[in-house]
Amino acid sequence: MSAKVHGRGRRSARILGIGAYRPNRVVGNEEISKHIDSDDRWIQTRSGIVSRRFAAAETIPEMAAWSASKALSAAGLTPKDVSCVILATMSYLHQAPPAAAACAAELEATGAAAFDIGGACAGFSQALAVASSLVSSGDAQYVVVAGAERMSDIVDITDRSTAFLFGDGAGAVVIGPSEQPGIGPVVWGSDTTHLHAIEQSASFSALKTPSAVRWPYLEMAGTEVFRWAISALADVIREALDAAGLEPGDINALILHQANVRIIESVAGQLELPMSVVVARSIREDGNTSAASIPMALEALCATGQVQPGDLALLAGFGSGLGYSAQIVTVP
Repeated sequence: MSAKVHGRGRRSARILGIGAYRPNRVVGNEEISKHIDSDDRWIQTRSGIVSRRFAAAETIPEMAAWSASKALSAAGLTPKDVSCVILATMSYLHQAPPAAAACAAELEATGAAAFDIGGACAGFSQALAVASSLVSSGDAQYVVVAGAERMSDIVDITDRSTAFLFGDGAGAVVIGPSEQPGIGPVVWGSDTTHLHAIEQSASFSALKTPSAVRWPYLEMAGTEVFRWAISALADVIREALDAAGLEPGDINALILHQANVRIIESVAGQLELPMSVVVARSIREDGNTSAASIPMALEALCATGQVQPGDLALLAGFGSGLGYSAQIVTVP
């Protein structure tokens, strides 16, 4: 066994490649509506979602590895080049080994450090900041950052407040050294006055008791989260712009956590973005994929040519905790 050691010293970091994985099974609003006494129009009006994907046999580490493999290929790298794998997820049900380690094994990134980040919907942006610091410091050369979720495992399909929102999938990027900065300063934190706005209904330890009959599903105070997002998120984004020395008109794309189209449009409106700025709305086809939503949305914009290499994209996530994280990146 050999450790991968790199020279210390400050340098810049950037995204070198991006990839995504979407399960084959497309679940439309009609199927969801059967379980929550609703209809397609109600779901679209509430969230903007038309469809989402549900995984079948695919595991979280597998989906993360498949998206990471695409990102490595786009970067012209191989798994042997990877120093570290960071996997953001909130729906991984298997505690050991970590999902990141299983992802590294799937990739055959032998010897890479591997750890999970459980920051929910802010997790990918948080992991990106950690990876940027690792590369900038010289503690790592190339870092895979993935967000992967099977939200269908933890969401109650009969819960009218959450069943229509969530989907499954994965997205990943590769971070590496760069002559010019490609990842801006992170602005992050958590508003713990809303600690319980998005939470698991009970600990899995409750399943040990004979009387436990209900799976501890994810629950959300939707109105509370919505009000927080439309009142606080624009200020977080302005701080990220200020930290990077930029104005709203300097960016080419706004990629928010794909939680709800109404939140996305409200925040974009508050920022008074020029028409030239592309606003990601992949939630329409992907649903809310939690930690996977930002990289999946970025990949969709790249794949459709709505952003080009060298463009500036502002990424901002928020989720359970109530954690938030934002930074500006250069599109690979």
